[in-house]
Amino acid sequence: MQNKLAPFAKQIRFVGFVFALLAIIELINLATGRVLNQFSIVPRDLDSLIFILTAPFLHADIQHFFSNIITLCVFALLTMQFGQKKFFIVSVLLIVSTGVLVWLFARTAYHLGASGVIYGYFGYLVLAGFLSKKISLTMISLFVAVFYGAMVWGVLPSRPYISWESHLFGFVSGLGLAYVFRAKS
Repeated sequence: MQNKLAPFAKQIRFVGFVFALLAIIELINLATGRVLNQFSIVPRDLDSLIFILTAPFLHADIQHFFSNIITLCVFALLTMQFGQKKFFIVSVLLIVSTGVLVWLFARTAYHLGASGVIYGYFGYLVLAGFLSKKISLTMISLFVAVFYGAMVWGVLPSRPYISWESHLFGFVSGLGLAYVFRAKS
């Protein structure tokens, strides 16, 4: 896989676009009384299977949105340092694999939010840099492990309204993708 790194200004613009897109979706969802949340994952409900593609863009409330958006943008920017093509492939595979695993194995509830993708990036970033054996990417792994390492506790059941399953399956998916793409850094 070609490891082409986009110019930093282009990376920042893309992250800004993601931020704006999620903010617009959040504002629409807020203004409509959270009507978009019907497009969340409900495990083992065939009608919600397609919503593995929409659930990461939705949030239960404004606090949920704010708790996700900054970390998502930071992790997306860090993941871009592994290459533009790899970033997009990893992002799509995280959305799909996390969503499918939540749909198959999570408890019956509405599962939505970017945290599954965030935990996927977290798992990917912690492992991929070390596996790359490149100093700059290893430094990213160290940074994420040191400053965000406490996130690992989020993969455990804590509060009934938090989809710890999305966290767990995202994290496992991220680790798996770091391993799969290890020789291609």
